[in-house]
Amino acid sequence: MSNFVEGVEGFDWDAIEGGNAGSREELTAKYDKSLSTIVENEVTEGEVISINKREVVVNVGSKSDGIVSRSEFRYNPDLKIGDKVEVYIENREDKKGQLVLSHKKARAMRSWDKVNEALEKDEVIKGYIKCRTKGGMIVDVFGIEAFLPGSQIDVKPIRDYDIFVGKTMEFKIVKINSEFRNVVVSHKALIEAELEQQKKEIISKLEKGQVLEGTVKNITSYGVFIDLGGVDGLIHITDLSWGRVSHPEEIVQLDQKINVVILDFDDDKKRIALGLKQLTPHPWDALSQEVKVGDKVKGKVVVMADYGAFVEIAPGVEGLIHVSEMSWSQHLRSAQDFLKVGEEVEAQVLTLDREERKMSLGIKQLHQDPWADIEVRYPVGSKHTATVRNFTNFGVFAEIEEGVDGLIHISDLSWTKKIKHPNEFTSIGEKIDVVVLEIDKEQRRLSLGHKQLEENPWDVFETIFTVDSVHEGTITAIVDKGAIIALPYGIEGFATPRHLTKEDGSQAKVDEKLPFKVIEFNKGAKRIILSHSRTFEAEKAGEATERKARPAAKKSAPAAKKFEAAHEATTLGDITELAALKSQLEANEKKN
Repeated sequence: MSNFVEGVEGFDWDAIEGGNAGSREELTAKYDKSLSTIVENEVTEGEVISINKREVVVNVGSKSDGIVSRSEFRYNPDLKIGDKVEVYIENREDKKGQLVLSHKKARAMRSWDKVNEALEKDEVIKGYIKCRTKGGMIVDVFGIEAFLPGSQIDVKPIRDYDIFVGKTMEFKIVKINSEFRNVVVSHKALIEAELEQQKKEIISKLEKGQVLEGTVKNITSYGVFIDLGGVDGLIHITDLSWGRVSHPEEIVQLDQKINVVILDFDDDKKRIALGLKQLTPHPWDALSQEVKVGDKVKGKVVVMADYGAFVEIAPGVEGLIHVSEMSWSQHLRSAQDFLKVGEEVEAQVLTLDREERKMSLGIKQLHQDPWADIEVRYPVGSKHTATVRNFTNFGVFAEIEEGVDGLIHISDLSWTKKIKHPNEFTSIGEKIDVVVLEIDKEQRRLSLGHKQLEENPWDVFETIFTVDSVHEGTITAIVDKGAIIALPYGIEGFATPRHLTKEDGSQAKVDEKLPFKVIEFNKGAKRIILSHSRTFEAEKAGEATERKARPAAKKSAPAAKKFEAAHEATTLGDITELAALKSQLEANEKKN
């Protein structure tokens, strides 16, 4: 300072001091004494006297002011003139005579003391969020890089971390690892402390039926969590809307503010059940009074089950179409065979209970009942083509049209084949020709026949396989009581063991082809009893018996030959041919 005074030309000290020669030295000493003692490489406190975009000017009580880079105060955007700041004396005087200071180094030298003190005293500190890192953020606290976990930023889940970068926020130090020089801070801890107090106040005032404003905090498949100001409540998916909801996202969005009503809570008020749909009138109350049983309504299928479909005819108003009301058919079928979710349908109201809020609907009622005029459309004796729908041990269920089916008894499938189970004769889904045998309108049943479409061949067999006539047969099976013999024209006969004895005394075996004599013919029971033994016993008994048997066989030979030809052409023969053959046989018998 003395150099500065001496360098001022024309300054008359004698005039100022009144000729006192010692005043100059005294004044200089007093001024030097008024300045702070500045020691390099130490930390001191200064006052901000000027701020611009690049620099911060700090007065530390020295002859000259110090300059600090503005970037060193980035963590504190609220810095203003007059603030007290700590600075590190790097150089008392550079080449330009400027005092060189560092705020960053000052903070670093005292940072660990401050960090530990803040943790011990549970103090709230400020920090500058520098950048993102894996799992959270990096925060500048007292010049130390501290870690802020993502879960400690806020009480609610954070979806966008970038919006916090560059912000100065308040934190609490929650953990220090001196060995690794790690510091963990939390902003959530501050919020939780505030929310805890709010939570106590809110919980103390909770009442069922109370309407509160809340914020959508989280959305799950089963419901929505609402933040009521520090207290969370759940709106179950069924309480979001009077209508069907597939997922809560159809109704609400994250961070949306909505009004909710308290439905229930436990004794500790930790579980709070909320409702949204309860804030609006029930749709059934708004359903037009004009809707009544018998009316036709339109709606959309919203839910499918095996037993039926739920159809929404208005938002929140549904009716059930039971599977039995979807078709006049009596066959057991699943509702999925008729409808699917999202399908628009028209139905008739069958029942309506406004108090219970229940409605049943029907689709089949929109079409005429096929049994109403069954006698006219399917009279007894009429012939039709049906579809095989199901089997039982005793017959075949065949459907002539949707809702009209009948039973073909196993005995009415074939005149000649002995059928143990219907699947030997036909298959499910196949077409089969039938004739209506009987109608039971009250029970909605038809008795159908298949074999009746052809002439009964046993009327012809009766004239061919006469008693004592001899025919060639092949033994197809040996059973307990005898043997099964395959005869011409696809029919079978039976012989007991006694009648299977051959002329040499041995017993006939399977696959042997032998002559057999008819000893019994029963058309009603479709039974033919045969004997091989009688064929050679007759010869031994005498010529008379032989002559008696042969004419019958000879007499039936032409008819048999003609029947065989017809059988080869049409299996059982054409109905007309069978009838003609029968008439010719009867005429021959009369003539003989």
